[in-house]
Formats: sequence, C-alpha cells, structure tokens
Amino acid sequence: MRRKKFLIAGTVLMAASFAACGGNGESKATPTPPAATVTDTPKVTEPGKNNDKEQETEDRKMTSQELEAKWKETFAGLTLAETLKEIGYDTPVMTQRLGADPYAIVYEGRVYLYMTGDVVEYEADGVTSKSNSYSQINKLNVISSDDLVNWTDHGTIYAAGRTGAATWGNNSWAPAVAYKEIDGKMKFFVYFANGGNGIGVLTADSPTGPFTDPIKKALISRSTPNCANVDWLFDPAVLVDDDGSAYIYFGGGVPKGKEENPGTGRVAKLGADMISIDGEPVAMEIPYLFEDSGINKINGKYYYSYCTNWNVSEEGTKKYGFTNAQIAYMVSDNPMGPFTLGGVVLKNPGTYYGCYGNNHHCMFEFNGEWYIAYHTQILERPMGISGGYRCTSITKVTVNEDGTLPTIPSVDRKSLVQAKYVNPYEKVEAETMATMGGLSTTQEGMKSKYCGSGNMALSEINSGDWLALYGVDFGEAGAKQFMAAVKAEAGQSGAIQIRLDGLDGEVVGYLDIPEADEEYHELTAELLKTVTGVHNLVFVFCGEGYQVDYWQFSK
Repeated sequence: MRRKKFLIAGTVLMAASFAACGGNGESKATPTPPAATVTDTPKVTEPGKNNDKEQETEDRKMTSQELEAKWKETFAGLTLAETLKEIGYDTPVMTQRLGADPYAIVYEGRVYLYMTGDVVEYEADGVTSKSNSYSQINKLNVISSDDLVNWTDHGTIYAAGRTGAATWGNNSWAPAVAYKEIDGKMKFFVYFANGGNGIGVLTADSPTGPFTDPIKKALISRSTPNCANVDWLFDPAVLVDDDGSAYIYFGGGVPKGKEENPGTGRVAKLGADMISIDGEPVAMEIPYLFEDSGINKINGKYYYSYCTNWNVSEEGTKKYGFTNAQIAYMVSDNPMGPFTLGGVVLKNPGTYYGCYGNNHHCMFEFNGEWYIAYHTQILERPMGISGGYRCTSITKVTVNEDGTLPTIPSVDRKSLVQAKYVNPYEKVEAETMATMGGLSTTQEGMKSKYCGSGNMALSEINSGDWLALYGVDFGEAGAKQFMAAVKAEAGQSGAIQIRLDGLDGEVVGYLDIPEADEEYHELTAELLKTVTGVHNLVFVFCGEGYQVDYWQFSK
C-alpha cells in the first residue's frame, strides 16, 4: 500500500490509496507496455523523411481497441485519489498549493492571480499543525485563466530569502502586481511586503517571470518620509492610471486608542519607472482601518477598499455601517484622495463559510464584469489542519448604475460562469485544471527551476490520481486522436485514461506510457470514438515516475 500525497507549499499530507499498476507500486502484474508512438518534443520531422526506427515504431502502434483491452480492467480496479475540491466547484481556485492575499491583473485576455504562498507549520511530532506564523513565507504563487474556472499553474516566484530575488528580505506577503510599457517594452512589477517592515519590488518582462530585484533594497521602509509611524508597512495595492501615472497604497495596524481612525494608511505616487517614489507618501483618513489595501478605477472614479479592524464598536457600526473584518470601500475623484466611505462589498468569510479569520481581497474587471478574489480557510478541515492557512476564492461583484457596490449577500462555490470553452485542438498545458486529486506540479526547464515560476508540468503522479477541466468544446466534427508530452523515468511506465463529464463518465480513450529515456516525447493514441460537443474532461492516471507537460486533441 502506498500513501496518497497532497503537496501544500512544501508540506505533504498523506491519505491511504492502493497502487494498481505501473512503476514499483504493489500491484498485480501487467503486460510489459509495447512501444507507443514517440516523437521528441523539440523534434520536427522533415517532410518525406522517415527512418527505419520511426517506421518500426509506427508499425507497432496499438489500436484504441487493443489499448482498451490492455488497460480497462486495471483502471477499473483503481482507488481514486481524494480531492479537496469536488468536481463542479469553481472555488477555491487551486488546491495543489495554498494561496492567500490574492491580487489580480488582466493581461492579453487572461486573469493572472498572485498569492502569498502559505507554508503549513507543524509541531515536533510532524503531525499536529501549528498556528500560521507567516515567518516561513518567502514565495508567491502564480496561476492564470482565460475562463475563470480552469487555471494554469505558473509556479512560485522565489521572491525573498537567501535563494529569492530580493535577498535583503526575509518574507514575501500580500503581493500587488501592475504592468506598464516603459521605453517601448511591457514590464511587469510585483510589490510585496517584507513582513510588516517594508515593501519591495520585483520586475520581469512576462507576467510569469523570471522576476528580478531592480533596486536591491526596499522600495518603502521606515526611513521613507511619513512612514516611520506606520505600524505595519505592508499590504500594497497599485493603480496605473489612464495617463500612465501610477500610485501605491499601503499600510495598516491599529495604534492603541486609535481604533476608529488608526492613521496608518498611506498613498504615494510612483515614479515613471515604477520602482521609485515620486514625492512624500500622504496619510489617508480611513475609518477603522486594519490592513489589506485595494484600489480600482470604476467608471472614472477611484475606489479604495480595505479590511476593517477587529475593534468596531456598536457606535462605529451605526456610524459607518460595517462590523469587524469586513471589506469596506471608499470613493474619490482623485487617486490621492480624499476618499469618502461608500459601504461594504464583502463580509468576513466566516459569515459565508463558518470559518472566521483575517480578510484579504482584490477586485478586478474581466470581460466587462467585476469580480472579487478573497481568501478563506475552507481547506483546513479537509486537509486535517488548523491555524489560519488560506486559499483563494472568487465571486462576482455588482456595480450599480449610481456607482455603489452592494454587499455580497452570500457565496456559492458553483456560481462562476465559465467565460469561454477550452479549445482541445490547441496545445493545453497539462498543469491547467479546474480540480484534481493527488497531483502536484513542478518547474520544467532550467529558467523555471532557478526562478520558481514559468513553465510547469504535472508531477508526483501515482495510480488513481486524476485531473478535471470544465467546459471543453470538441465541436461538431469531433476529436479522433489524443497526444500528450510525457517524460518517464527509467524503468517506469503507465497510462492515462480519458473520461467525459465526471470520474464515472464515459471512457473514450487510453494513452499508453512506455518506459523511456527521461526525455519528453509526444505520445499519441486513437480514441475509442469520435468525441463531439461540450464536456467536462477527466484524465485518470495509472503508474508512477512520469511527468506530463502538455496535451492536445486532433480531428
């Protein structure tokens, strides 16, 4: 018997599951896999050329019926991996790692989410979870989607610490992200909190990195004018205005006796280079501020949003209309303020889910609709942990004609409307998923391995692991063939089963994974039938010791 893994930011949680095929698992004997159609991923065969080895491989290719005969019984005996997110749920956005303090940008038709990479801390017994101290967090998680329900994992930005981009910092909390064209080239900027004592900035030429530190020190520190008395120098938010000018909002904390007006919020204009401050930061009057700055421009108005503190009195509720740890918003005609209180857009997640904790958010516009991303602690119970470990969810925000944002009354984990269908005839990164069971992802390629983010691949695959995508459109003509780029370790083999609509849905094909040379090969297989229409797509994995980089169907 082997142990099933849930890999959460360097922490492995185990649940029992049986290995039924492939690799070195305890299993009944299966036939030695015959050769499959193999093409080196970077190789392009010239037209009219085909050597004897390639012809021999083609001659040995198994039919779809032969693949079914080989693998049907084995897959029927698999115990499927447990999941932290039921098929059909659209939140949390990912379960292969934890992700808190979400911040979103929309670039070239995709939503990119950047999140604090919570690390589960344990007592000496290695089993009992401790309260989240946040002290071990020095990485930021990145995922993206063009439909809001299927998310591609881009890895973790190694932001701080000895091996991070900003070696001067110990931590990377609560990122804010922006992009701007500078000197004719699009540049991306990640602003992060070094604990509660300063804000750093990283830059890249791509939303997924690699990110580097352009100034080798904090952008904002206690030596920054008008910042020495800010309790918590953290939680940045950044706005790039229509004219290219940019602003950063930050700060938090509640000095004793100043619960109603802490005076710890700041706004500053950024330099044209986005890595400097233009002028002195300005104090903001924010009632009952706790933390978590947010900034948006909606219909020509500037919306500053934040988390209220835990000391809102009855009088404060009557005066301002909010209670503890809610997301309130303020409105101004000027990005530097002053701002006027508008209301509450999001209650504390405990109101919706029953698990109270700190509240952190961002709002973003995508395809003409407004959404709010926020974190909760809803994965703690299924993970068997506690202590304030967070994951990110998304729900829709309504903008009334008068500019007000009504309070979101309730949340539904199946409420998001898929923005577009997945095109299976284009190359799809294998680490794109709506939900999964048992899988992990790993950096693929030297650049990604060094910097943490970039190209990823499915990894830690074992028998019974699975992955699901929502809303895949095969069209009227339909798909007849499936290809995946797979790298198998020496002596390891397995198969991928393709199902429609659910874990118990119709099986439409198998991909045989033979022993290989630890290099990526494009493996192909004919489907059992022509697949047409729109379906949820499920891949079930058998065997171990292999990784998958991307896949594609063909007609």
